[in-house]
Amino acid sequence: MQYRRPSPRLWLARQTVLGLTSLVLLVILGVSGGILWGAPGGLAGVGAGLAVAVISWFVERGRYRSWGYLERDEDLVVQRGLVFHRLTVVPFGRMQFVDVTAGPVDRLFDLATVQLHTAAAATDARIPGLRSADAAQLRDRLSTLGEARASGL
Repeated sequence: MQYRRPSPRLWLARQTVLGLTSLVLLVILGVSGGILWGAPGGLAGVGAGLAVAVISWFVERGRYRSWGYLERDEDLVVQRGLVFHRLTVVPFGRMQFVDVTAGPVDRLFDLATVQLHTAAAATDARIPGLRSADAAQLRDRLSTLGEARASGL
């Protein structure tokens, strides 16, 4: 079986937010550097802002590509992590409830995040970047499987 990945819209949303924040950062660093140290300071501020933007872009790209989930017969496997890889396995019978959330940027791009809750506080099984309809279907499917597996406990 192959891991399912978040929607490409998540990467588009992250690039949009990153681009807007980078633009604001470039203006702030360029203007403040120019005021404090003249033209060379302004250029240095813009250069520093560009370096931060490029590094942030690569980090976000890696984070986006690291997410994946796999529905197996008895559990859900969620993988993530760019530097520290994390693999979370949640048995369907241990799920207490499934949340679907969407912030303002997510709603703009028709995205949602599915969050699984178990009795263990450390469980961080969330799947970001699913299309809203896919997130609702996954929530319903996981809830049904969780209820069926939990009834035997």
